[in-house]
Amino acid sequence: MSTQIVIPNVGESVTSGVIAAWTVADGAYVERDETVLELETDKVTMEVPAPASGIVKHIAAEGDEVDVGAAVGEIDESAAKPAGDAAPAPQAPAPAKAAPAPAAAASAPAPTPAPVTAPASNADVKATPLARKLADDKGFDLGSITGTGASGRIREQDVLAYIQTHQDGANAAPAISGGIAREVSVERMSPMRQAIASRLVEAQQTAAMLTTFNEVDMGAVMDMRKLHKEAFADKHGINLGFMSFFVKATTQALQKFPLINSYIIKGDNGKPAIEKHTYNDIAIAVSGKKGLVVPVIRSAETLSFAGIESTIKDMALRARDGKITLEEMQGGTFTITNGGIFGSLMSTPILNPPQAAILGMHGIKKRAIEDPNNPGTIALRPMMYLALSYDHRIVDGAEAVQFLVSIKDAIEDPARLMLDL
Repeated sequence: MSTQIVIPNVGESVTSGVIAAWTVADGAYVERDETVLELETDKVTMEVPAPASGIVKHIAAEGDEVDVGAAVGEIDESAAKPAGDAAPAPQAPAPAKAAPAPAAAASAPAPTPAPVTAPASNADVKATPLARKLADDKGFDLGSITGTGASGRIREQDVLAYIQTHQDGANAAPAISGGIAREVSVERMSPMRQAIASRLVEAQQTAAMLTTFNEVDMGAVMDMRKLHKEAFADKHGINLGFMSFFVKATTQALQKFPLINSYIIKGDNGKPAIEKHTYNDIAIAVSGKKGLVVPVIRSAETLSFAGIESTIKDMALRARDGKITLEEMQGGTFTITNGGIFGSLMSTPILNPPQAAILGMHGIKKRAIEDPNNPGTIALRPMMYLALSYDHRIVDGAEAVQFLVSIKDAIEDPARLMLDL
């Protein structure tokens, strides 16, 4: 009896995906509910469990695009489980016995070349079975290869690309004078990257996007963090970062300017309408291995500083491991992105449709400005540029500027956040 391995329904907006990696080799035994493959969609990378126990047969290959509901493999349930916890590794055929040599030559047998073996560290590296076998056969160290599969898993294509650029001889990369290699490579754009590209182009083509800038003195927040960070960490088990201050300041500003927390949608009569929200679902842009993802902090206005910091840390860790679910990235009403962690001094962030605005944070740099504590004198202060990109179809310029000033005021005087001013 055989059971099909079927691509499950990920979400109503996802109709297909790409097989990023088979985690169980063709012909290997798998237990029910053990991960059998990793599926990469335009929203999220997910693990597909085995529907039954038995011997796996691949129908689709790694890199194939498959539809939701399609059968990509089979499991032979009638096959007996191999002795031990795992199927035995395939054995190389024993060499044929040589004919008896003449007595004179018996003392000098012909030397046999030693087999090439991969380094022992290969067993500790995340890789697909095909990639692992290829590396073992060629004697390459998987630890030296960068994986492009889900969660950084090394795929067969990664090993082939590495071999092509690191082996000697006729198949080595072409070189020009001076020994400098000139290489060209082409790789598939992942479904997630395709979706990101499509949404960014959509935002620029459909929204009347405008950006307003301001700068904020981070001195008060930095002083508060320095004064209370140890007590905060001892009580809540989490570090106090800058993002919780900005999330708090943003939710406070959104309550004052609710149109910035709204969508433009198609109304019942087919004409544009405004969908307003009483809650603040703040999407935080996080850089993952497959590209930018924006998990959402639900009802952020109800969370404490510790609650915000804990949620952000959890989302960031799972985003980098490819564990964020589709549901966690849907429904945000406003987005915050922090290019400062990569060294950005200023940028114009692009809207995350159908949201009306996005806040861009940037790097903190000391600049000479008027000393807030001694007017008329100059002081070096830790300054950050803020950028608010907004849809001018729904948000007026004056409202956008006042919204950004509200955030600036709250950051420069954090007591306003505690007093809800």
